[in-house]
Amino acid sequence: MTSHQSTQTMKPATAAKKLGVYLEATPAEFREGTVSRAELNALQADPPQWLTDLRRDGPHPRPVVAAKLGVSIAGLARGGVTEPLTTEQIETLKRERPEWLERERATQAEVRKEAARIKQRDAERAQRGD
Repeated sequence: MTSHQSTQTMKPATAAKKLGVYLEATPAEFREGTVSRAELNALQADPPQWLTDLRRDGPHPRPVVAAKLGVSIAGLARGGVTEPLTTEQIETLKRERPEWLERERATQAEVRKEAARIKQRDAERAQRGD
């Protein structure tokens, strides 16, 4: 009995998420088909011009916007940012430093600090054998 592997495919939305791009800004042929694991790997290894442009200029999906601004996705929503932003719009927000962005960055810094404290505590406990 021989086994054959079926080609693993994913929806365009899943592929766009893995590529870190906003699905609605991708070319129609990308949005309308399915993407195999091999195609995804090829896009990641040797991105076509449209993918390079999207990653550089946007519009960017919320997780990418949040990362570029140093806030959480929930922080974006609290700040009223619900739409994808371009790199230019993100840079403008960084320059203008609105109050909500400063507050959310401070919150994110506290979350990271607490996560690091817990990780350190757990590592110390594991070393002691608690």
